[in-house]
Amino acid sequence: MEATGVTAEPVSGELVSVAHALSLPAESYGNDQDLEILTWHSFFTPLQPDIEMAWAMKAMQHAEVYYKLISSVDPQFLKLTKVDEQIYSEFRKNFEKLRIDVLDPEELKSESAKEKWRPFCLKFDGIVEDFNYGTLLRLDCSQGYTEENTIFAPRIQFFAIEIARNREGYNKAVYISVHDKEVEKEGNHGREKADSGRAEEKGAKREGEKVKTNKGEEKEKEANKEINKSSETAM
Repeated sequence: MEATGVTAEPVSGELVSVAHALSLPAESYGNDQDLEILTWHSFFTPLQPDIEMAWAMKAMQHAEVYYKLISSVDPQFLKLTKVDEQIYSEFRKNFEKLRIDVLDPEELKSESAKEKWRPFCLKFDGIVEDFNYGTLLRLDCSQGYTEENTIFAPRIQFFAIEIARNREGYNKAVYISVHDKEVEKEGNHGREKADSGRAEEKGAKREGEKVKTNKGEEKEKEANKEINKSSETAM
């Protein structure tokens, strides 16, 4: 991806590393020869299944980096390229009514859709690095990169849709879901810790009562001895 950044919200060193990974050129995620077969022509002519599968393994690394980023930072603050504004403006000008929260594959891969996408993509030749390299794109933006929820797409198509999802608030569902799970996990940990503390307290109380009982029994024995001794003396 192009220079990737996060604005208006502080980020950790780990997120900076993630953002840097997204800024790497396409060849950083696989062998150049493998990537060359999945450039522009791949989306307009069928690929053999074994070629798609081999490249998907490498593209998944890129996808996981991106998903980690939108899971860790509110997506509305993300900047994916140096020309996000231009990409978003051109995208919504050409695809004003395209539904992007849940994509219909036919809107991307049918013959009529390809004819409409081709001129849009070519506008960014020389503007967006590796604009025509293959990437993985989620169909339902509230879900992750599963086999059922993922399709191949040119990198500029990925940028256009993901920038729109971030700006229009659709990708926030991922961030909220992950954040809620973390809060729930912390809450469970707190309850477990509290339960453990109560168990220890009960154990200590039982030990105290046991010691107290033992001391009482010892005193009682001592008292009985004194009584017996007194009785013997009196006799």
